[in-house]
Amino acid sequence: MHPLLKKDRETLQEVLSQTQKVAAEYFRQQDTLPPGRFIADIPMETLPEKGIGALATLDHFAKNFADQMANSAGPRYFGFVTGGSTPASVAGDWLVSAYDQNACGSNDSIAPQLERQTIHFFKQLFGLDEAYFGAFVSGATISNFTNLALARQWVGLQQGKDFSNDGLTGVQPLTVLSGTPHSSIFKSLSMLGVGRKSVIRVAILPEREAVDIDALEKQLKQQTGPVIVVANAGTVNTVDFDDLVAVGKLKKKYNFWLHVDAAFGGFAACSEKFAHLMEGINAADSITIDAHKWLNVPYDAAMQFTRHKNLQLSVFQNSAAYLGDPDQSPDFFHYTPENSRRFRALPSWFSLMAYGKEGYREIVERNCAAAHHFGELLKASEDFVLLAPVRMNVVCFTLKQDDRSAEIIHKFLEAVRDDGRVFFTPTQLHGTWAIRAAVSNWLTDLPDMDLAFEVLEKVSEKLKKVQPA
Repeated sequence: MHPLLKKDRETLQEVLSQTQKVAAEYFRQQDTLPPGRFIADIPMETLPEKGIGALATLDHFAKNFADQMANSAGPRYFGFVTGGSTPASVAGDWLVSAYDQNACGSNDSIAPQLERQTIHFFKQLFGLDEAYFGAFVSGATISNFTNLALARQWVGLQQGKDFSNDGLTGVQPLTVLSGTPHSSIFKSLSMLGVGRKSVIRVAILPEREAVDIDALEKQLKQQTGPVIVVANAGTVNTVDFDDLVAVGKLKKKYNFWLHVDAAFGGFAACSEKFAHLMEGINAADSITIDAHKWLNVPYDAAMQFTRHKNLQLSVFQNSAAYLGDPDQSPDFFHYTPENSRRFRALPSWFSLMAYGKEGYREIVERNCAAAHHFGELLKASEDFVLLAPVRMNVVCFTLKQDDRSAEIIHKFLEAVRDDGRVFFTPTQLHGTWAIRAAVSNWLTDLPDMDLAFEVLEKVSEKLKKVQPA
């Protein structure tokens, strides 16, 4: 054994202890570290011929890089829809690396059994029928990709074709209908060979992002073959929900696969205040929900659910003699894009066990209350205007001025970022450049929103002074 490996093995307890200290220092500062920052490109160094060992490397990292990490897991990071990591999920995630399980087998480790248990917990949390099969994947994009791969296979079978074996050659173009599809839907369709242009944007309700059911039915009537409908359970700009009950009723009249993108909106089911938004979810053929968003577990962790496990096997089965018969050993590498799979279910299991339904109900309702509070502050402001009602945990707003160009909004957000206390991302809503505040962190509370508003007002006043009259 190489001397450095031998030494690190002998001093592993010290390595782990020092690593814990670096992590603890981050958690100690989590309320004050900048949630967003700009870090210039670093010079690319030459790989050392001789290593320096784990402790020296840890020290080098701590001194040179640790303080430049963005505090995106903190309470005032409002960009994208990013949760933090609950204490229990951090404990679980550290153990994932320690045990280093390839969580693909059925009975060769407890890991895949705990993944099944965690999926079972999620079905109870989200109110999903027991008939759904579920598995962990890396994120919402790959969950959408996996589910749309099943939808693609279903469309082929309706036409007497097996796309998984024969490919898409010589078939008529597939059609995907959606009101406000997330960008990952287009990316997934590109990767699947279906193509971004397969999406037909269906009319949405006035001043909403939810699909117009009458317009959707009109489009369905015009289709000559099976189609895919992508419904939204929580859009990223305004957390708008399609009427899933009404969409489900259309399935009884028209031949389509219903995929529901509930990446973070699925957590509405945790609260009696918002659970009605998820009514009708069980009409879905497939569902995407993301754990590293509102569940607040470390990246990467999302789930995909489907009523069509056999279709999933036909698409993702990994045919190799050494992998065994999926009927006898229903391993996850027969059902997901990956063969080797990190034991990413464990942090979710830890967090669900630690805090239960009640804990997640509290997080969802507190985050939503914080978002509503922030919305009220913006509504009363002379400098900002809400672009949509605050439905749950996302606030979409813009500057109350004539010039709301992309350049102005980006310049404004750069100044907010450089203040070092809060972080937002830009967006567009109905053609207007805007700012998005997604409140998804288990630490966030009303004082964080007060501080966020204070920063926005400060930056607005500062930029007014430098703008020409």
